Amino acid sequence: MRSPAFQDAMKNQLTLYVFVAVLFVVGAIFGGLMVNALTLEQQQDLATDVNQYIRLINQGAAPDAAQTFWDSFMFHGKWLFLLWFLGISVVGVPFVLALDFLKGALVGFAVGSLITQHAWKGVLFSLASVAPPNLIVVPAIMITSVAAITFSTFVIKNRLLQQKGALTPQIATFTSTALLMLLLLAGASLLEAYLSPYFMQWAAPYLNSNHV
Repeated sequence: MRSPAFQDAMKNQLTLYVFVAVLFVVGAIFGGLMVNALTLEQQQDLATDVNQYIRLINQGAAPDAAQTFWDSFMFHGKWLFLLWFLGISVVGVPFVLALDFLKGALVGFAVGSLITQHAWKGVLFSLASVAPPNLIVVPAIMITSVAAITFSTFVIKNRLLQQKGALTPQIATFTSTALLMLLLLAGASLLEAYLSPYFMQWAAPYLNSNHV
């Protein structure tokens, strides 16, 4: 039978996951709304860049897969390291939450840009381009964020206030979680580099077609 302490810990973890998820969703909504806040000239420049990229994809001119993988992995790796560092520092928890909001805003802006320019066809292209890697990236970031908050909470409650509890196992657990998430992010980068271009090549013709 599970102890009350274990049940309380699981309840706290679930609460943190819900909070971080809501923060991400709010960020995504904010990012989507930010597209409409751009000036007409900015929207036109953005549309030109997006359409040029889609035209290249439609022509089969996919970017170098190896370079895309390393660029993506380095970007996600730096994001993950920042979350880990902010968690270890304890005082960086507000910035962890800010990064979760920012990640949601970036995803929301990318999807919102495509939908604003291409309506339902933009939704289709978002499912082919933005969604696949982020199905791995977003959960990995959320798990790391919750681990960072959990570690910081432990340090504040058990080390700073009550002077009890071993710190080393907590650091090891947090760091192990971050490393595991780094492996997942490597998988997301592989997906983005080697599979997403095929998804986008399939969806790109619909953006310039008369399909309804």
